[in-house]
Amino acid sequence: MFVEKLKEEVYDVIAQERVLVLVSMDVDALCSCKILQWLFKCDNIQYTLVPISGKEDLAKAYLEHSDQIKHIFLINCGGNINLLETLEPDEDVRFYVADSHRPFDLDNIYNQDQVKLLMKEGETLEVPEFDDIYADSEDEFDEDNDEEDNDDGSEPSSKRQKTDGETSISSRGKRRQWERKRQDILYRYYEFAFYGTASSVIMYELAWKMSKDSNDLLWWSAIGLTDQFVNERIDSDKYVSDAESLHEHVMRHNHGTDENGVSINCMKIAFDTEMRLALYRHWSLFDSICHSNYTACRFRVWTMKGKKKLHEFLADMGIPLAQSRENYTSMDVELRNNLKEWVCTSAEKFGMDEITYGSFNVQYGFRNKLCASDCVYAVIALLEAPEEASKSDKFLEALDSLSRSNTSLLNEGITMAKTQMIALVNQVRSLIDMHQVVCAGPFLYAYLREGTPDLKMFSKPIVLGALARYVLSAYVGMSKNKRAAALPFVLAVPLDTDKGTCLVTGVPPIADESKKNFLGRAFEMAAEKTKARSQHDYFDPAVIEIKSEDREKFFDALSALLL
Repeated sequence: MFVEKLKEEVYDVIAQERVLVLVSMDVDALCSCKILQWLFKCDNIQYTLVPISGKEDLAKAYLEHSDQIKHIFLINCGGNINLLETLEPDEDVRFYVADSHRPFDLDNIYNQDQVKLLMKEGETLEVPEFDDIYADSEDEFDEDNDEEDNDDGSEPSSKRQKTDGETSISSRGKRRQWERKRQDILYRYYEFAFYGTASSVIMYELAWKMSKDSNDLLWWSAIGLTDQFVNERIDSDKYVSDAESLHEHVMRHNHGTDENGVSINCMKIAFDTEMRLALYRHWSLFDSICHSNYTACRFRVWTMKGKKKLHEFLADMGIPLAQSRENYTSMDVELRNNLKEWVCTSAEKFGMDEITYGSFNVQYGFRNKLCASDCVYAVIALLEAPEEASKSDKFLEALDSLSRSNTSLLNEGITMAKTQMIALVNQVRSLIDMHQVVCAGPFLYAYLREGTPDLKMFSKPIVLGALARYVLSAYVGMSKNKRAAALPFVLAVPLDTDKGTCLVTGVPPIADESKKNFLGRAFEMAAEKTKARSQHDYFDPAVIEIKSEDREKFFDALSALLL
């Protein structure tokens, strides 16, 4: 069931209990986890924290702790799967789900006792009526035969049998009609996968209602929201709406304007226009433009024409090439102070009207500004590092990097993020130059071959999704095919050579601004139709694992389905 009174119906219930907190491996989930940890620390609530990457991990973690813990808090996981069917819990177990994945599983929504779905106040979802989905028994479809029953005594037995037979046929007909309608409703409800309010924003709202919010918590929720925007999980209207509500809290917590009174460890958050140039404060302007999805694809920096156009862009701004290649902190102060204004003015001339967006930044004392998107890139790099460290170690390292006291770890993440972006651009260039993006009719697809550089880096769901969006943007920018912008893109990458598996992800068309993804449902149907050996373990339905041998027939079935 949906819960909007978060304090009364959730927090007050678990305040005296030991809680099992299951956290998905993404930035928004980590930010929510930090906020929840802060609240638990304030009220001395005991908890066990377990990072999980898929449904298998979820079942395993629950099984390990089910004997001792009866209150389970799930962050960015569990909302879109039937929890009671998957975990088979006892009747006294309670699940509290803060999950941004949509649509929610209907069994979770209509369970009144054991499953509580945390929602932002005022958020609405189109949910089918209970009676359209669930039927108690065949009796619901029996006709009302009161009149016939009254006359039973005067009717011959043969006529009564005939009437009973007609009633039975009519009842079965109604049942079939109801089943058809139900299947149609379910198909339309589960057809598109999309994202709702960031769970970190919901957690911040809980802290605010309990009067325990602070600048740290506000900053974490801003990072969680920016993660959704950077990874194109929500449309711009949803982002603007949620950013506005956080902006009000920013003004409430950061209303002091006396710069002389800033202490060395003071934390100040601001909402300002931000450029779509990844990590430019920690890189050179030239490198940032070359490796940011928005600018790199519009300039086509991997071509000679594109490089020439980039040099023209820098000349139009009046920034010398030598200065643009300098680290941002080493640039001339005048250039640095006017950079945003100059970039915006020149970007309009080069057809890049959307080079800025509203975002949050933070300043600790007198140190350099840190933008929310910088933190997102750094945390993703730590979370999905190609090193062979355990999942728990990566999770804890990424979680620690969000702490104000751990800026050295965050800087390490920023360095890793730059390496990741260089690898992404090199791979995009390779796929475009070698014409490896293939049009399969209703969708585009590409496959990274064995021996591809940085393959380990791309075999992670978030990085693979970023690569897929990058390749699609580059292909649409370069292609003469006018339909390209209206086609979704599927990308496959080898995952485990010993097991012979590959990871497949799908991203919606560039022309579709709703960010709703129908490929998850299509993957499921294609795998079922071809009997392809696949594993749908990730919470994002548009990411699946399949046997490399079955890849071709899987793509053929997908092509037939989407026609």
